[in-house]
Amino acid sequence: MADSAKQTRWKRNVILTCVVLGSSAGVAMAQQGAAAAKDAPQPATTPAAPQDPTASVVIYDGGLKPGWKDIGWAPRELPKSAPARLRMFNYGGWILYQPKLGGAYGALTFRFTAPESYGEFLDVRLDSPGAAVFPHVRISPEFIVKKDREWAEVVVPMEVLNPRSLPFDRLVMRASKDVARDWVLFDKVALVPLSPEIAAARAAGGGRAGRGAGKESKMVIDCAAPSRPISPLIYGIALDGNRETQDTHQWKLGATIRRWGGNPTSRYNWKLGRAWNTGNDWYFRNVQLGFGADDFLESNRKNNTQSALTLPLIGWVAKDTSSVGFPVSEFGPQQAVDETEPAGGNGIRRDGTPLPPGLPSTTSVQAPPEFISEWVRALREADSKRGGARGVHMYILDNEPALWSSTHRDVHPEPLGYDELLKRTIDYGTVVRRADPEAVIAGPAEWGWTNYFWSAADFAPGRPPYTDRRAHGDVALLPWYLRSLRDHEKKTGVRVLDVVDVHFYPQSNVGLGLEGATDPDTNARRIRSTRALWDPTYKDESWIGEPIQLIPRVKQWIAENYPGRGMSIGEYNFGALKHMSGGLAQAEALGRFGQQGLSSAFFWQYPPDSSPTFWAFRAYRDFDGKGGRFQDISLPTTAAEGTSLFASRDASGKKLTAVLLNFDPEQAAQAQLEFKGCGTLNTVRVLGYSGAPGGFTEQATGTKAEQALSQRLPPYSITVLDLTVK
Repeated sequence: MADSAKQTRWKRNVILTCVVLGSSAGVAMAQQGAAAAKDAPQPATTPAAPQDPTASVVIYDGGLKPGWKDIGWAPRELPKSAPARLRMFNYGGWILYQPKLGGAYGALTFRFTAPESYGEFLDVRLDSPGAAVFPHVRISPEFIVKKDREWAEVVVPMEVLNPRSLPFDRLVMRASKDVARDWVLFDKVALVPLSPEIAAARAAGGGRAGRGAGKESKMVIDCAAPSRPISPLIYGIALDGNRETQDTHQWKLGATIRRWGGNPTSRYNWKLGRAWNTGNDWYFRNVQLGFGADDFLESNRKNNTQSALTLPLIGWVAKDTSSVGFPVSEFGPQQAVDETEPAGGNGIRRDGTPLPPGLPSTTSVQAPPEFISEWVRALREADSKRGGARGVHMYILDNEPALWSSTHRDVHPEPLGYDELLKRTIDYGTVVRRADPEAVIAGPAEWGWTNYFWSAADFAPGRPPYTDRRAHGDVALLPWYLRSLRDHEKKTGVRVLDVVDVHFYPQSNVGLGLEGATDPDTNARRIRSTRALWDPTYKDESWIGEPIQLIPRVKQWIAENYPGRGMSIGEYNFGALKHMSGGLAQAEALGRFGQQGLSSAFFWQYPPDSSPTFWAFRAYRDFDGKGGRFQDISLPTTAAEGTSLFASRDASGKKLTAVLLNFDPEQAAQAQLEFKGCGTLNTVRVLGYSGAPGGFTEQATGTKAEQALSQRLPPYSITVLDLTVK
């Protein structure tokens, strides 16, 4: 990872490359409501002290409660210790108002009684003095939870009254049609709190049930069509160097493999054990780690997790744990300085121009191919001493080499070109192969869009653009790289690349890690951005502005230039990890990885404990806390717009697991699933998640037929179907 704002890379490089009511009654009703609202006092500008979210807010119970105002346009009486009485003829209405109203609520509750002849006449809504518009909710049998001969008990979920969670300070009850002059009685009006679980889910953007059965969504699982195996290594994560010794939940995700990677690993000195250089991530400083690669590998072994290890190809590694690349004592004042002794700067003069670096030996010692060969041999010898089990599943040939002239410019100031990338790949890959003949070797671990097509040298300052690519037959970098490695294998018999590794971060300003806006537009764009992984019809909503279709594109390059290579996404992240939009994007990506046949994928770095992104992993790896997981064979599926469906089966064909996603934050979907050639549905277990930290919970099973299932999907939700067929 090059810096904390990783998605700016693609931008940086492209710069270098250059309610309308129609009846007269409705008009009268609107005028009456506006007049009443005009007379209502306006809220104070000072913010309200928040209500206790665990307590109900009683508005009226045998009388109006302190702090509440009674306004409106219906004739009414509020007798002491008795229900309120209103005559609601001529579209009469009642407004209950409290300035500085605050808090998070689960529902509005009240009881009322009216003549049977009135039918469904009562309309309820929230309001505020601003421009916000709240839904008008007709009190129908859907909201009446109990009714005796006199009173109807009403519960209206806040997600219906206030689906956008806007601030409000008044409650409006009015007749939605003209009724007679009989009294309508109201009592026990209250705002009741959200349960802690629902409150947490709402804070994460989910936790809504949605009204009614939901929008119909036709879905198909086709067991008769060709299927494909799912690599277990698509459920990978990365090391978080800052939290490795503090967290434990990374082992509860169900991750199958962990990656030792990121910018500092380009300068990791395995002989010193716990030393690397942070590059421009942190003032080009050599540091003492609290753990090393051996510790990383041992942790993975103890937790039954495979390992992917980044090997330095840059040619230099940290010589100690204290030197800095641009010491202030030698280079003078700089734009930013880390005052840790010895003080080191960011290598940028105060006027914004870069300082020429000193000698690489200021911080580093040479690390030629033999240095890496010795490390690989040492790792295999350690494996033998433990009984022969492989400690490293995959070796990755460095990290984002096209950015070395930025991230590690103190030792590699010149932009990397086609020829240097190929030479370093062959030189280092060859010694890895000799030291470990059965090794899985991945590369070039490039960071993103522009460096799939061009080298860093194509954008070197002071040179005409694209000269490096043009000097290599005007062939895009990755296809040229693959073709050259194919030719090398044909000539020498030495295979130095097994897996094509690329990194992917959405460039449409959706954030990275915990960061990222969670407004409705950004949330929707975050989820859509996953389509860049696979969809040829999706035009990327960023400066790229064209279809990326990353997985099919790279797979086609492999097929055309070096058949037989696998594909890995060595880093990816969709931001807003604690929000349901981030969790849904993650669940979508994991489903696509299996569907598209990736060899491996590594989330950067790992999700926060019990976050939506955490539970997105668990949807596939341990949805019930008892080992329930997505199966090993991917089945073809189709789903309606706004939803996704991923399905899998075991080798026997009797066990099916499906993950269903609803991307609508407010409206439920009614999934109409057809099972083609799968057999007869036997058992059906449904587990759902929509943001609560406790994760997946058992849900009521929908209507089941022999080869069909109708299942409700709440808004912004992940639903797992655990099925058997016969």
